[in-house]
Amino acid sequence: MTSLPSILGGLDPTSDRAVFRQIADQLREAIDRGRFKEGEKLPSEAELVEHYGVSRMTVRNSFSILQGEGLVHAEHGKGVFVRPRPPVRRLASDRFARRHREQGKSAFIVEADAAGSHPKVDSLEVKEEKASQDVSTRLGSVRRVLARRRRYLLDGRPVEFATSYLPLDIARGTQIAEPNPGPGGIYARLEELGHQLDHFEEEIRARMPSPAEVKTLQLASGVPVIHLIRTAFDTAGRAVEVCDTIMAADAYVLSYQLPAT
Repeated sequence: MTSLPSILGGLDPTSDRAVFRQIADQLREAIDRGRFKEGEKLPSEAELVEHYGVSRMTVRNSFSILQGEGLVHAEHGKGVFVRPRPPVRRLASDRFARRHREQGKSAFIVEADAAGSHPKVDSLEVKEEKASQDVSTRLGSVRRVLARRRRYLLDGRPVEFATSYLPLDIARGTQIAEPNPGPGGIYARLEELGHQLDHFEEEIRARMPSPAEVKTLQLASGVPVIHLIRTAFDTAGRAVEVCDTIMAADAYVLSYQLPAT
Protein backbone atom coordinates (compact mmCIF):
# COMPACT_ATOMS: atom_id res chain seq x y z
CA MET A 1 0.00 0.00 0.00
CA THR A 2 1.16 3.52 -0.78
CA SER A 3 2.24 5.40 2.33
CA LEU A 4 -0.61 7.13 4.13
CA PRO A 5 0.94 10.63 4.05
CA SER A 6 0.83 10.51 0.24
CA ILE A 7 -2.86 9.50 0.26
CA LEU A 8 -4.30 11.23 3.31
CA GLY A 9 -3.53 14.72 4.49
CA GLY A 10 -3.26 15.99 8.02
CA LEU A 11 -5.85 17.46 10.37
CA ASP A 12 -6.63 21.16 10.41
CA PRO A 13 -6.39 22.26 14.06
CA THR A 14 -7.96 25.63 13.22
CA SER A 15 -11.11 24.08 11.74
CA ASP A 16 -14.31 23.96 13.74
CA ARG A 17 -15.18 20.68 11.99
CA ALA A 18 -14.92 17.72 14.38
CA VAL A 19 -11.74 15.67 14.00
CA PHE A 20 -13.57 12.41 13.20
CA ARG A 21 -15.46 14.21 10.42
CA GLN A 22 -12.22 15.58 8.99
CA ILE A 23 -10.83 12.05 8.86
CA ALA A 24 -14.02 10.78 7.21
CA ASP A 25 -13.77 13.61 4.67
CA GLN A 26 -10.23 12.62 3.72
CA LEU A 27 -11.05 8.92 3.44
CA ARG A 28 -14.13 9.74 1.33
CA GLU A 29 -12.10 11.91 -1.01
CA ALA A 30 -9.46 9.20 -1.37
CA ILE A 31 -12.19 6.69 -2.28
CA ASP A 32 -13.79 9.10 -4.77
CA ARG A 33 -10.40 9.72 -6.42
CA GLY A 34 -9.75 6.00 -6.70
CA ARG A 35 -6.83 5.98 -4.27
CA PHE A 36 -8.68 3.14 -2.54
CA LYS A 37 -10.24 0.82 -5.12
CA GLU A 38 -13.49 -1.14 -4.96
CA GLY A 39 -13.08 -4.08 -2.60
CA GLU A 40 -9.81 -2.73 -1.23
CA LYS A 41 -9.17 -2.68 2.49
CA LEU A 42 -8.85 0.74 4.09
CA PRO A 43 -6.00 1.48 6.49
CA SER A 44 -6.50 -0.22 9.83
CA GLU A 45 -7.58 1.54 12.99
CA ALA A 46 -4.01 1.28 14.30
CA GLU A 47 -2.56 2.82 11.13
CA LEU A 48 -4.99 5.73 11.21
CA VAL A 49 -4.45 6.27 14.93
CA GLU A 50 -0.73 6.54 14.26
CA HIS A 51 -1.15 8.73 11.16
CA TYR A 52 -3.52 11.25 12.74
CA GLY A 53 -2.48 10.99 16.38
CA VAL A 54 -6.04 10.36 17.56
CA SER A 55 -7.84 7.73 19.62
CA ARG A 56 -9.29 4.49 18.26
CA MET A 57 -12.79 5.74 19.09
CA THR A 58 -12.24 8.77 16.86
CA VAL A 59 -11.24 6.52 13.97
CA ARG A 60 -14.23 4.24 14.59
CA ASN A 61 -16.54 7.23 14.47
CA SER A 62 -15.01 8.16 11.11
CA PHE A 63 -15.62 4.66 9.78
CA SER A 64 -19.21 4.80 11.06
CA ILE A 65 -19.87 7.90 8.95
CA LEU A 66 -18.62 6.17 5.80
CA GLN A 67 -20.61 3.04 6.59
CA GLY A 68 -23.72 5.15 7.07
CA GLU A 69 -23.14 6.65 3.63
CA GLY A 70 -22.83 3.18 2.11
CA LEU A 71 -19.26 3.79 0.92
CA VAL A 72 -17.63 1.05 2.99
CA HIS A 73 -18.51 -2.11 4.85
CA ALA A 74 -16.85 -3.79 7.80
CA GLU A 75 -15.95 -7.48 7.92
CA HIS A 76 -15.52 -8.80 11.44
CA GLY A 77 -11.91 -9.61 12.18
CA LYS A 78 -10.75 -8.48 8.73
CA GLY A 79 -11.19 -4.73 8.53
CA VAL A 80 -13.13 -2.07 6.62
CA PHE A 81 -13.42 -2.34 2.83
CA VAL A 82 -14.54 -0.07 0.01
CA ARG A 83 -17.96 -1.17 -1.15
CA PRO A 84 -18.14 -2.25 -4.81
CA ARG A 85 -20.04 0.00 -7.19
CA PRO A 86 -23.48 -1.12 -8.41
CA PRO A 87 -22.97 -4.11 -10.74
CA VAL A 88 -26.28 -3.91 -12.61
CA ARG A 89 -27.35 -1.21 -15.04
CA ARG A 90 -31.13 -1.24 -15.27
CA LEU A 91 -31.83 0.27 -18.70
CA ALA A 92 -35.50 1.21 -18.62
CA SER A 93 -35.82 1.70 -22.38
CA ASP A 94 -34.58 -1.83 -23.18
CA ARG A 95 -35.31 -4.22 -20.33
CA PHE A 96 -38.91 -5.02 -21.43
CA ALA A 97 -38.21 -5.13 -25.16
CA ARG A 98 -40.28 -7.82 -26.88
CA ARG A 99 -37.18 -9.32 -28.51
CA HIS A 100 -35.96 -10.46 -25.08
CA ARG A 101 -39.22 -12.30 -24.41
CA GLU A 102 -39.07 -13.87 -27.87
CA GLN A 103 -35.60 -15.14 -26.96
CA GLY A 104 -37.05 -16.65 -23.78
CA LYS A 105 -35.33 -14.17 -21.47
CA SER A 106 -36.88 -12.25 -18.60
CA ALA A 107 -35.74 -8.70 -17.82
CA PHE A 108 -33.65 -9.88 -14.86
CA ILE A 109 -31.79 -12.45 -16.96
CA VAL A 110 -31.06 -9.81 -19.60
CA GLU A 111 -29.57 -7.49 -16.96
CA ALA A 112 -27.60 -10.30 -15.33
CA ASP A 113 -26.13 -11.29 -18.68
CA ALA A 114 -25.10 -7.68 -19.35
CA ALA A 115 -23.40 -7.53 -15.94
CA GLY A 116 -21.64 -10.86 -16.48
CA SER A 117 -23.32 -12.27 -13.38
CA HIS A 118 -25.11 -15.52 -12.57
CA PRO A 119 -28.83 -14.95 -11.87
CA LYS A 120 -30.95 -16.98 -9.48
CA VAL A 121 -34.48 -16.74 -8.10
CA ASP A 122 -35.49 -18.12 -4.71
CA SER A 123 -38.07 -17.61 -1.94
CA LEU A 124 -40.77 -18.15 -4.57
CA GLU A 125 -44.40 -18.01 -3.47
CA VAL A 126 -47.44 -18.06 -5.76
CA LYS A 127 -50.94 -17.73 -4.33
CA GLU A 128 -54.33 -16.09 -4.71
CA GLU A 129 -55.11 -13.36 -2.20
CA LYS A 130 -57.21 -10.27 -1.53
CA ALA A 131 -55.88 -7.20 -3.32
CA SER A 132 -54.74 -4.26 -1.24
CA GLN A 133 -56.51 -0.98 -1.86
CA ASP A 134 -53.55 0.38 -3.81
CA VAL A 135 -53.18 -2.70 -6.02
CA SER A 136 -56.94 -2.88 -6.57
CA THR A 137 -57.01 0.73 -7.72
CA ARG A 138 -54.10 0.25 -10.09
CA LEU A 139 -55.65 -2.89 -11.61
CA GLY A 140 -59.12 -1.40 -12.11
CA SER A 141 -60.91 -2.22 -8.84
CA VAL A 142 -60.25 -5.97 -8.77
CA ARG A 143 -60.93 -7.70 -5.47
CA ARG A 144 -58.62 -10.70 -5.65
CA VAL A 145 -55.34 -11.23 -7.43
CA LEU A 146 -52.72 -13.84 -8.15
CA ALA A 147 -49.59 -12.80 -6.26
CA ARG A 148 -46.13 -13.99 -7.32
CA ARG A 149 -43.40 -13.25 -4.76
CA ARG A 150 -39.74 -13.95 -5.43
CA ARG A 151 -36.25 -12.88 -4.45
CA TYR A 152 -33.56 -12.25 -7.06
CA LEU A 153 -29.88 -13.00 -6.52
CA LEU A 154 -26.76 -12.18 -8.54
CA ASP A 155 -23.75 -14.42 -7.93
CA GLY A 156 -25.42 -15.58 -4.73
CA ARG A 157 -26.10 -12.08 -3.40
CA PRO A 158 -29.73 -10.96 -2.87
CA VAL A 159 -30.35 -7.77 -4.86
CA GLU A 160 -34.13 -7.39 -5.04
CA PHE A 161 -37.45 -8.75 -3.85
CA ALA A 162 -40.51 -8.41 -6.05
CA THR A 163 -44.21 -9.20 -5.95
CA SER A 164 -46.32 -9.27 -9.10
CA TYR A 165 -50.09 -8.92 -8.81
CA LEU A 166 -52.29 -10.07 -11.69
CA PRO A 167 -56.09 -10.12 -12.11
CA LEU A 168 -57.48 -13.59 -11.50
CA ASP A 169 -59.58 -13.57 -14.66
CA ILE A 170 -56.30 -13.42 -16.58
CA ALA A 171 -53.93 -15.54 -14.51
CA ARG A 172 -55.99 -18.27 -12.83
CA GLY A 173 -55.50 -21.69 -14.36
CA THR A 174 -52.66 -20.56 -16.64
CA GLN A 175 -48.92 -21.14 -16.58
CA ILE A 176 -48.62 -17.75 -14.86
CA ALA A 177 -50.00 -19.47 -11.75
CA GLU A 178 -47.25 -22.11 -11.88
CA PRO A 179 -43.96 -21.70 -9.97
CA ASN A 180 -42.10 -21.60 -13.29
CA PRO A 181 -44.01 -19.47 -15.80
CA GLY A 182 -41.75 -20.60 -18.63
CA PRO A 183 -39.33 -18.89 -21.05
CA GLY A 184 -39.67 -15.12 -21.17
CA GLY A 185 -41.49 -14.98 -17.83
CA ILE A 186 -45.02 -13.81 -17.12
CA TYR A 187 -44.94 -11.08 -19.77
CA ALA A 188 -44.43 -13.69 -22.48
CA ARG A 189 -47.37 -15.68 -21.08
CA LEU A 190 -49.59 -12.58 -20.95
CA GLU A 191 -48.96 -11.94 -24.63
CA GLU A 192 -49.69 -15.57 -25.46
CA LEU A 193 -53.03 -15.09 -23.70
CA GLY A 194 -53.85 -12.17 -26.00
CA HIS A 195 -52.72 -9.30 -23.80
CA GLN A 196 -50.07 -7.73 -26.00
CA LEU A 197 -48.11 -5.30 -23.88
CA ASP A 198 -48.27 -1.66 -24.90
CA HIS A 199 -46.46 0.32 -22.20
CA PHE A 200 -45.34 0.42 -18.58
CA GLU A 201 -45.65 3.09 -15.91
CA GLU A 202 -43.15 3.21 -13.05
CA GLU A 203 -43.06 5.10 -9.77
CA ILE A 204 -39.71 5.20 -7.99
CA ARG A 205 -38.61 6.43 -4.60
CA ALA A 206 -35.62 5.87 -2.38
CA ARG A 207 -35.86 5.26 1.36
CA MET A 208 -34.20 3.45 4.21
CA PRO A 209 -35.18 -0.22 4.51
CA SER A 210 -37.46 -1.82 7.06
CA PRO A 211 -35.95 -4.48 9.38
CA ALA A 212 -37.62 -7.19 7.27
CA GLU A 213 -36.09 -5.76 4.09
CA VAL A 214 -32.63 -5.61 5.69
CA LYS A 215 -32.95 -9.30 6.53
CA THR A 216 -34.38 -10.37 3.15
CA LEU A 217 -31.78 -8.49 1.10
CA GLN A 218 -28.95 -8.94 3.64
CA LEU A 219 -28.26 -5.21 3.54
CA ALA A 220 -25.26 -3.66 5.22
CA SER A 221 -25.71 -0.75 7.60
CA GLY A 222 -26.51 2.52 5.85
CA VAL A 223 -27.61 1.01 2.53
CA PRO A 224 -30.97 2.39 1.33
CA VAL A 225 -33.45 0.65 -0.94
CA ILE A 226 -35.14 1.66 -4.17
CA HIS A 227 -38.89 1.10 -4.03
CA LEU A 228 -40.33 0.74 -7.52
CA ILE A 229 -43.95 0.12 -8.47
CA ARG A 230 -44.56 -0.77 -12.10
CA THR A 231 -47.89 -1.18 -13.87
CA ALA A 232 -48.07 -3.02 -17.20
CA PHE A 233 -50.78 -2.09 -19.71
CA ASP A 234 -51.94 -4.01 -22.76
CA THR A 235 -52.87 -2.49 -26.12
CA ALA A 236 -56.51 -2.24 -25.00
CA GLY A 237 -55.43 0.05 -22.17
CA ARG A 238 -56.07 -2.50 -19.43
CA ALA A 239 -53.68 -2.77 -16.47
CA VAL A 240 -52.65 -6.43 -16.50
CA GLU A 241 -49.97 -6.49 -13.82
CA VAL A 242 -48.66 -4.46 -10.90
CA CYS A 243 -45.13 -5.28 -9.75
CA ASP A 244 -43.96 -3.99 -6.36
CA THR A 245 -40.17 -4.24 -6.15
CA ILE A 246 -37.65 -3.48 -3.41
CA MET A 247 -34.06 -3.22 -4.67
CA ALA A 248 -30.76 -2.87 -2.83
CA ALA A 249 -29.64 0.61 -3.86
CA ASP A 250 -25.98 -0.39 -3.91
CA ALA A 251 -26.67 -3.09 -6.51
CA TYR A 252 -28.27 -1.01 -9.25
CA VAL A 253 -27.82 1.98 -11.51
CA LEU A 254 -31.15 3.13 -12.93
CA SER A 255 -30.63 4.32 -16.51
CA TYR A 256 -33.24 6.20 -18.58
CA GLN A 257 -33.44 7.61 -22.06
CA LEU A 258 -35.81 10.57 -22.33
CA PRO A 259 -37.11 12.20 -25.52
CA ALA A 260 -36.09 15.79 -26.18
CA THR A 261 -39.47 16.82 -27.50
